[in-house]
Amino acid sequence: MKDDKGFLIVLSGPAGVGKGTVCGALREKVTNIDYSVSATTRKPRPGEMEGVNYFFKTKQEFEKMIAEDKLLEWAKYLDNYYGTPIENVNNTISEGKDIILEIEVQGAKKVKERYPDGIFIFLMPPSLAELRNRIEGRGTETEDIIDKRMSVAREELEMMENYDYVVENDEVELAVHRIQSIVTAEHCRRERLIEKYKQLAEVD
Repeated sequence: MKDDKGFLIVLSGPAGVGKGTVCGALREKVTNIDYSVSATTRKPRPGEMEGVNYFFKTKQEFEKMIAEDKLLEWAKYLDNYYGTPIENVNNTISEGKDIILEIEVQGAKKVKERYPDGIFIFLMPPSLAELRNRIEGRGTETEDIIDKRMSVAREELEMMENYDYVVENDEVELAVHRIQSIVTAEHCRRERLIEKYKQLAEVD
């Protein structure tokens, strides 16, 4: 029996590791996990849609959200802001549903300070060479930007110890299956269920 409370799932990892692809596949396969749409000041990539992939904001709009404390977390990455609107996250959890955040490593650290009971999953590339191939395959960044992303990625890999789980994204389908298994196991954790079963035991 599953508990009645939803919880926060945080998926992060180096840029280019495939966070968006894995989250997209997870959403198609698992209908009872909501997806938190982040806000960003970076320009949309081809095919990205407002309110689906991101809420695309100007720098002034984003900084207003920061000032009004409307973000669960935010970070500046390669001269662009990224952040998670807090209202949707809180509402989803209070409704008893799980919600997944696809965010950068900096943001995940801030979220853990506010939601220590969340599930933190680090998405790992098979290798740094493969990570570079994936970034280059986008065809959206200059060589200089790619070099900067790789430098940041090496630093981010060292932060893996702050996560509860590590999932290698060698194949999207396998990565999704691993994340599903983690979520299922977390719903069965004694700590999450003990209060519910105590209440059942008190019923005559």
